[in-house]
Amino acid sequence: MKKNLSLVLLAGTLTLSASAQTSTVFPESLLLVPEKSNFEKTTTYADMMQFLGSIKTMSPNIHIGSTGTSTLGKDIPMVVLSQPAVTSPEAAKASGKPVIYIQANIHGGEVEGKEVCMMLIRDILLGNKKELLKNQIIVFVPMYNTDGNDKMAKGLRPSQENSPLETGTRENGQGLDLNRDGIKMEAPETRGMIQNILTAWDPQMVVDLHTTNGTWHGYSLTWAPGYLYAGQPGPFEFTNHKMLPYITQQVKEKNDLYFGPFGDFNVREGWPLKSFYTYNHHPRYIINQIGLRNRMSVLSEAFAHERFYQRINTTYKFVYEILDYCNRHAAEIVRINQEAEAAAIKNVLENAGKIQKGVRYKMVAKPTPLNHFRTYDYIRYTKPDGSSAYTKTGSIVHYDNVNYYADFRDTVRATLPRGYIIPAAFARIAEHLKQQGAIVTQATKKQVYSGETFLVEQFSKAPRKFEGHSLASAEGRYQNGEYTVQPGDFLVDLAQPLANLIFYTLEPQSDDGLLTWNFFDEYLEAKGAGTTPVAFPVFKYFSTKTTAKKK
Repeated sequence: MKKNLSLVLLAGTLTLSASAQTSTVFPESLLLVPEKSNFEKTTTYADMMQFLGSIKTMSPNIHIGSTGTSTLGKDIPMVVLSQPAVTSPEAAKASGKPVIYIQANIHGGEVEGKEVCMMLIRDILLGNKKELLKNQIIVFVPMYNTDGNDKMAKGLRPSQENSPLETGTRENGQGLDLNRDGIKMEAPETRGMIQNILTAWDPQMVVDLHTTNGTWHGYSLTWAPGYLYAGQPGPFEFTNHKMLPYITQQVKEKNDLYFGPFGDFNVREGWPLKSFYTYNHHPRYIINQIGLRNRMSVLSEAFAHERFYQRINTTYKFVYEILDYCNRHAAEIVRINQEAEAAAIKNVLENAGKIQKGVRYKMVAKPTPLNHFRTYDYIRYTKPDGSSAYTKTGSIVHYDNVNYYADFRDTVRATLPRGYIIPAAFARIAEHLKQQGAIVTQATKKQVYSGETFLVEQFSKAPRKFEGHSLASAEGRYQNGEYTVQPGDFLVDLAQPLANLIFYTLEPQSDDGLLTWNFFDEYLEAKGAGTTPVAFPVFKYFSTKTTAKKK
């Protein structure tokens, strides 16, 4: 009787899941922790593993694999949904269907995404969302940060207003923010995701689910694409100008939900607000790195100040609409991404040594301001000491002509090379690129290359550490020259799919490259960088010479 009652309650009360609206009845083993706790609690790692262990026996269209092991030894499951079933990247490629990757809980305290992933797994396999597998393969990682998720305590996410009562931590088991690890790849979670999902399964669309840190705008969910700065325009333009505006309109018409572009404002700039700022362009953020890989990506940020069940509802609606859109536009998405990849390679083949690309950027306002911007209002008041301050009200208002800082303009440029030469002594750099999915070969004979060397004339490091690093920066100039490759040296031909990512990673003046993250500190400091000019060890080549000469 207890079990039957639970099933009746489940069918009658799960208004968040669209399958519940059609009276689908699930086994009690598939009831999620928020649903069992009146949304006061969130799922633990053990809870998720129990759910996945139960549902994998109920459908032939699920495969559970692994992206790797966390710092604290937890397996990180990846869930592949497909019809017919596929169990390997090779089978996915042979199917001709694009892979769509949904990732949640990269920050252990931002919890609704993992619940939505499990709800969608349940609804697609056993409910009324089976049509989402018609033209695509969906890969879910419900709990990317398994270690941070389980370090639950009260008060870790004050902007979520104790809903749920306890959450995990932002950082992983190493104390790292996994959403700042995309270039340095210090965390096993990052290496596993890049190698075992991005490289292996090659998803055409990547969605990363988050919760905001507290800005009181008036949107239930905000979104951002992988930003266009050093990548190809096609994937960005499709995502930002076509897909996301369409989905925003759909959720308003179908669900009366207000979605909008991601950003923050600061009342210290005065009120009414004049400016709204997105996050920055760096590929350390996974979503931005996807753009440099010639693929589409979306950042989802649920509004922290809504209740847990509301954030689940809005995130569910958003992810469903993305999956529905990708399912209906699968061929177009693949075509646009393939064209971007071909364009990146063609650019190197035709323009190496002739054009320059940005390596440092600043955020600037978009040409067109935001109108009818939805936000909670603020009022100004005078404090006892005579100074002024602002406090929010409960009223939602709309403002026009809000400058939206969401474009990026290059401030430093570098010549696009045909490729790079990494001396054999820097095998760590070559291996790091290979872990990112880059094609790196090793020379077997001497060969002379023409190109340029960057002369580091100034070298500095930030006084305060960020993610355990004193971020480095180099200033200097390029000088033309030749380099004689020796057997064992590493060659990176830039005419390959990851051309834009490799360029941004290896350029010494890049604002988010390997030099930034201290990969060259030991060499540069040993040579006296900062007090004397030092040649950057990675050589940029534009062409080869047929007759070898001594260097």
